[in-house]
Amino acid sequence: MPAPTPVRVRKPVAASRQESRLRKHADYQRVYREGKRQSLPLMTYFFAARKPQEAAGVDSLPSGADSPSLETHLGSRVGLTAGRVLGNAVERNRIKRRMRQAVRQAQTELTASVDVILHPRRTVLEAEFSQIERDVLRAFRAVHLALKPRCDADSGHGN
Repeated sequence: MPAPTPVRVRKPVAASRQESRLRKHADYQRVYREGKRQSLPLMTYFFAARKPQEAAGVDSLPSGADSPSLETHLGSRVGLTAGRVLGNAVERNRIKRRMRQAVRQAQTELTASVDVILHPRRTVLEAEFSQIERDVLRAFRAVHLALKPRCDADSGHGN
């Protein structure tokens, strides 16, 4: 009997994009509650470091030496919001498309285990795409710098 073939085949690129997206309402709420808020001309962004227990399939984590190495493998996730205040559905979708593309191009700047939520402003509609890219890159670099002292302090306690 031949092996059943899958109906749909997923590309690895799509799977990695989904893993880097912030999806659950509870995750958004945690970032708003525990994270920090910063503003740029085209957006406001919120960010919070991820915890090891947020990894998929890791419910009970031993308090041993495996925790720091697991934390570095969590990766970053980015969420995007576009409320009705930004315009009608066509305008909101255009804002989201432009923001998603800028995030894709700047995602490599997020090397820390962090969740980031971007709140674009309506000015994203008229802004040059290079300006959007620049602001997203600035946001990601600022997040990295804000979390860097925390990461350095955590690694210093183990010596």
